[in-house]
Amino acid sequence: MIRRISERASSFAKNFPILKASRFHGESLDSSVSPVLIPGVHVFHCQDAVGIVAKLSDCIAAKGGNILGYDVFVPENNNVFYSRSEFIFDPVKWPRNQVDEDFQTIAQRYGALNSVVRVPSIDPKYKIALLLSKQDHCLVEMLHKWQDGKLPVDITCVISNHERASNTHVMRFLERHGIPYHYVSTTKENKREDDILELVKDTDFLVLARYMQILSGNFLKGYGKDVINIHHGLLPSFKGGYPAKQAFDAGVKLIGATSHFVTEELDSGPIIEQMVESVSHRDNLRSFVQKSEDLEKKCLTKAIKSYCELRVLPYGTNKTVVF
Repeated sequence: MIRRISERASSFAKNFPILKASRFHGESLDSSVSPVLIPGVHVFHCQDAVGIVAKLSDCIAAKGGNILGYDVFVPENNNVFYSRSEFIFDPVKWPRNQVDEDFQTIAQRYGALNSVVRVPSIDPKYKIALLLSKQDHCLVEMLHKWQDGKLPVDITCVISNHERASNTHVMRFLERHGIPYHYVSTTKENKREDDILELVKDTDFLVLARYMQILSGNFLKGYGKDVINIHHGLLPSFKGGYPAKQAFDAGVKLIGATSHFVTEELDSGPIIEQMVESVSHRDNLRSFVQKSEDLEKKCLTKAIKSYCELRVLPYGTNKTVVF
């Protein structure tokens, strides 16, 4: 169960007036709140204990910060604690490196498994590489969101096992924005994983925007960071090739898309985001596929945005908490 701050903090709210400005889940941070104060995000994961919220709140309050939103999740019958806070602070009074040190002190006290701070206006954006095969609807969606400033990443390159003509919309866009395109031809015998690893070695995470190649366990271990995939179906149903046609032939009335972390087990990694839409007997295969592709690009984009905003935390062995 997810508990809003009003549930966890009622016993000490009088002592922590910074909680009065809480906002609702999903609202973006707005640095225009004050010409001096800037927004930050902190996520925390540890064994549950009395007083964690109070300590984290006091850490912000003691430096003159103000909490704008706070989410807490403590699973039923599981002694673990997750939280995500959005706050504003004066970087002159609370320097960026001191923010990390202060939260790290609390992390050490509680033996935290995860304690991460991001300050979007100061910290560098996540560097990502996009991998895709023949279909480019997810790539196009992400490029346009990135161009509009709605996707907080730096795209270092696009990698594909399909060659594209230089006069296509995608290639012109990439050239115009100085984003390298790497054509890496693959075969069943040679997936060129070492070459891909060399191209992505300086990235923070990878996005498979309909990359129709299976990444090996050696690749995942060699990369050592998160890889996010979009699956063209509502997992765990309709795995494998042509899932849209599988679903169409099965006469389903609800289609979906699933964005998940990549693991060695195919299409079985922790799920980040899922979306669904109704279909009917009136849909032909063309309209069916179009609806499916629309879901895929929306689902992937939302998953990437959630990841960059520190909304996604590992939960158990194969689940996620998404604030």
